[in-house]
Amino acid sequence: MAVSKKKKKNPIRIGIWGLGRAGWSMHCGELDRFKDEFEIVAGCDLEQGRVDDFVKRYPKAKGYTDGKKFLADKNIEMVAVAVRSPQHVDYAIRALQAGKMVFQEKPIAISVKGLKKLEQAAKKYPGKLFFRHNRRFEACFNHVRDIIRSGILGEVYEIKLCRHSYQFRDDWQTLVSCGGGQLNNWGPHLIDQGLRLLESPLASVWGDLKNVACLGDAEDHLKIILKGKNGRIIDIEISGGVSLPSPVYAVYGTRGSLISEDEQDIKLKYLDPKMKMPTGKAHPETPPRSGGFGGSIQPKWIRKTIMTEPANGLNLTDIYHVLYQAIREGKPYPILPEEAFQVVKVTEEVKKQNPAFKIKEDEFGK
Repeated sequence: MAVSKKKKKNPIRIGIWGLGRAGWSMHCGELDRFKDEFEIVAGCDLEQGRVDDFVKRYPKAKGYTDGKKFLADKNIEMVAVAVRSPQHVDYAIRALQAGKMVFQEKPIAISVKGLKKLEQAAKKYPGKLFFRHNRRFEACFNHVRDIIRSGILGEVYEIKLCRHSYQFRDDWQTLVSCGGGQLNNWGPHLIDQGLRLLESPLASVWGDLKNVACLGDAEDHLKIILKGKNGRIIDIEISGGVSLPSPVYAVYGTRGSLISEDEQDIKLKYLDPKMKMPTGKAHPETPPRSGGFGGSIQPKWIRKTIMTEPANGLNLTDIYHVLYQAIREGKPYPILPEEAFQVVKVTEEVKKQNPAFKIKEDEFGK
């Protein structure tokens, strides 16, 4: 019997616009995992030294410091936009106008004005604009969703998402004028996760922003409460000013709870599935002095600690593989434009409630 040959893939020729921390450290590293699906053919940055380093790393690729020349490169099929946050919208639109597909870094927009531009661009260039909400593929996030859907925790009424640290941070992402702050940095990740975990249309948003430890004027501590029409609460807390971190995930249900301290494993405590919920009613009589406060019915608990292993097998760095499947194989890209747009609408509502941390201009430094 003849052995069938593995079909050779048709790699997407990609150019990276912005060779800083996101473009150089994240995009390049993730793309290197999928060399049969993506070919890095170009890079562009204002700093010549970064372009030189890029060309050394990818000798077959072209390096540019001029955005117009970069976009004129006919070998580029897709542009990964990884410039500074306030530039994301306009640079993405420039790439679309040049005939490229676009993979846009978060935050996809930092204002209502920018969001409207993106909504119009998505309609004008259907199927060409993709958003990099890569935390959608985080292994622990997906495993938590698996557990919630299994029903062992009962009806889930509250979920907490936390990312805590303590840092005297002093880079541009701590400056309001540069579009900095945790709401634009970590915020889109956890807001996107929260909206997915809500499993309901959004009913209300409350947010509070504070500057605690960073050396800029932007917020480095935030609290956001999302409430669904189903009554479920998503409590999001992101901070660079907390020295004793809380679990990154906590889920509370009518039959049990889970927490994950560090995304590596998940601790569960839930009622034995064989145990039925009590159907009796409370009474107003005076309880015995020695009876305690717990009631006469004792819960039958099951406790487990399991390693993080989601059913779909995905992890944080798989987003480029999923993107390839969408473009070359016609599979649905799971991050819908309207979902990404809703994340911006939530951040805008929080900024409206905290005007001191809102950037005064929509764009800068073209």
